[in-house]
Amino acid sequence: MSNPLQGAQFVLAAHRISQLPSDQGAEVAFAGRSNAGKSSALNTLTGHRGLARTSKTPGRTQQMVAFSLPPLTQGEGQAPLTARLIDLPGYGYAKVPPELRDHWKQEIDAYLHQRRSLRGIVLITDIRHPMKEFDRMMLEFCFVTHLPCHVLLTKADKLSRNQAMQALAALRKELAAGGTQATAQMFSSQTPTGVEEARDMVVTLLNTPRQ
Repeated sequence: MSNPLQGAQFVLAAHRISQLPSDQGAEVAFAGRSNAGKSSALNTLTGHRGLARTSKTPGRTQQMVAFSLPPLTQGEGQAPLTARLIDLPGYGYAKVPPELRDHWKQEIDAYLHQRRSLRGIVLITDIRHPMKEFDRMMLEFCFVTHLPCHVLLTKADKLSRNQAMQALAALRKELAAGGTQATAQMFSSQTPTGVEEARDMVVTLLNTPRQ
């Protein structure tokens, strides 16, 4: 099966949202803690092993990184849609000065509130651990602002199939109880589990107009 996200290319790394590409077209942002496998997920989804930097030292992504995608085909008579992926700075683990951490809290908040081309969030969380405060804050924000959110439970290969299914069921039950309306799936960059499903979801988000 062809990869709809193939052809992704690095565009720029931004320290402020004003430095991001023009706020037109559609983009999906990837968010999550620094040690949850965000860069590996991006590389696997795009089929570009070196697209996002991976490191044995979590927290290396300390800027908002924009990647362009091939234009998405729209309906008859409509121009192709300019599409991007945005890699948000990893949160909660990086050993950075407090002033830089405060800066990123402000910039991410501004990005989520102000970016008109943002169509959805892919939230990366390690399947072996409960969601952290940041994950819950992101889910709550998406719910309040009617922004679609899809959770990737990464590193599913680290658990047995039964354990992974139980973790997914527990998360879906928690999401339903909280009324967040977020979706969730298992994912692994190694196996790879759930890759096609995740790619389809990213394309769906890009093609879904913001409410």
